[in-house]
Amino acid sequence: MAASWEKIEKNKVQLQIEVDADQVALALDKAFKKVAAKINVPGFRKGKVPRGIFEAKFGVESLYQDALDIILPEAYMEAIQEHEIIPVDRPEVDVQVFAKGQALKFTATVAVKPEVELGEYKGIEVPEKTSEVTAEEIQAELERLQQRHAELTVVEEGAAENGDTVVLDFDGYVDGEAFEGGKSEKYSLELGSGSFIPGFEEQVVGLSAGDEKDIEVNFPENYHSEDLKGKAAVFKIKLHDIKRKNLPELDDEFAKDVSEFDTLDEFKQDIEKRLLDRKTKANQQEIETAVVEKAAESSSVEIPASMVETEQEQMYKDFANRLQMQGMNLEMYFQFSGQNEEALKDQMKGDAEKRVRNNLVLEAISKAENIEATEEELTAELEKMAEQYQRSLDEIRSILSANGNLDSLKSELTIKKTVEFLVENSKQVAPVA
Repeated sequence: MAASWEKIEKNKVQLQIEVDADQVALALDKAFKKVAAKINVPGFRKGKVPRGIFEAKFGVESLYQDALDIILPEAYMEAIQEHEIIPVDRPEVDVQVFAKGQALKFTATVAVKPEVELGEYKGIEVPEKTSEVTAEEIQAELERLQQRHAELTVVEEGAAENGDTVVLDFDGYVDGEAFEGGKSEKYSLELGSGSFIPGFEEQVVGLSAGDEKDIEVNFPENYHSEDLKGKAAVFKIKLHDIKRKNLPELDDEFAKDVSEFDTLDEFKQDIEKRLLDRKTKANQQEIETAVVEKAAESSSVEIPASMVETEQEQMYKDFANRLQMQGMNLEMYFQFSGQNEEALKDQMKGDAEKRVRNNLVLEAISKAENIEATEEELTAELEKMAEQYQRSLDEIRSILSANGNLDSLKSELTIKKTVEFLVENSKQVAPVA
């Protein structure tokens, strides 16, 4: 086999590939055996018809498509490996010559991974971050836990306030007509949560148990239901109960009830440690994101549309998987949000393009700085996975090798090292007052 290539656009190449006549003959032989096993020819058992009789009856051309299916992928893969071409899409194949006794000649035009023109990526300035935990943050966390462990008690007398949970019936109308989903009985609603249409909860504040009222609101212009967008509505409500949070005292007993500590002071110290760890990780993530984005912004690269589309598809699948883990599916999400598959993917396009750009730039920096994950680092990561999944190291390595993910894991570790390199070579500067 002989292959050559030329760049026809910035991120597109065309390969000229020639496969010799002997390989074409072998492919035709394989195609004949495949086809002959399926057809019936009078006087012969299935699969036993002689080649000459088959070609006389059906023509050698009847084998061409099967032979091409055998030979084209093999020849194409060999050509891109020989010339170290990295395709990012399926090739457009044009067969120029294919006949019995002749060499196969074809071209394959394909989008390839684009070249990156790196800008400045050392000495990137990022805002200085502090991981100090304040007394106010510790108190806020305590109050959050206090709210979570509060008990709801029925308010016998008095009016509903923000923060109360009310139990009510509601019946909604638009233009005097009831609409789907606008009616419920004994519905529990926390006032001030913002979970209902804007203006609804505010009009419940001040009502007492047993009160009835017509609440007038307008559906938002971006409401998920096309029939209700921007429409004026009236909800007839009846308030049954008002429940108010009874907050526990923030004392040693509270600490014992919600933690493993005997005193509130010990619990506060633990909260401070956890907040410090959380803030340190968040700050590190912000710095990493900042240096990668600034390195990408200073670099130049033209991204093929196919790479963005592939990333969109992966993001879409990841989103569907996350929904499934939460007990939902895409159909339920579309019904709730008013979106469809096309709108959701379009929403993901900007992030998909940014991800592709960032990854291409990081790969280019890895190459420029000779950064690569070592075998020791790969083994260490495999050991973590083995412990996590309770499998042996050899099993994990074998599984990843079999499904082609071992190289992907090594690439991920290389990218991680490259991000660490950017952070180590960045400059943290105090934010401008």
